[in-house]
Amino acid sequence: MIKIAIINGPNLNLLGKREPDIYGNESFESYYKTLKARYPQVDFVYFQSNHEGALIDIIQEVGFDYDGILLNAGGYTHTSIALGDCIKAVKTPVIEVHISDLSKREAFRQVSMIKDACKGTFAGYGMDSYRRGVDAILALLA
Repeated sequence: MIKIAIINGPNLNLLGKREPDIYGNESFESYYKTLKARYPQVDFVYFQSNHEGALIDIIQEVGFDYDGILLNAGGYTHTSIALGDCIKAVKTPVIEVHISDLSKREAFRQVSMIKDACKGTFAGYGMDSYRRGVDAILALLA
């Protein structure tokens, strides 16, 4: 079975409540059920934290054994050199995902400190960014 970790960063625990005009009305937990049903061949693990160190810990924990990681680093995308270094240190391919289109957001959100360490980025497709990320991981494994 294919193992993919979905790792969400700060404030993504508020999806469905937080700025629905940007992030929509659906919670991640609700979307996660849809994603799991769509890919029965994938063993998903979901982790969310508002703490940078916890995100680094989980990437290191799964980053040598899993087949792929989807990472929505939230606000840490734009500030965390440490997350970028962590992604470079592990062997598991990481796909960066974002619900909103960062290129159409504030200038500081248009900079990703993790992009160069990732195998690809999907941003601006709403929750479907995660599905596209799963498809990208499956394509890397094919």
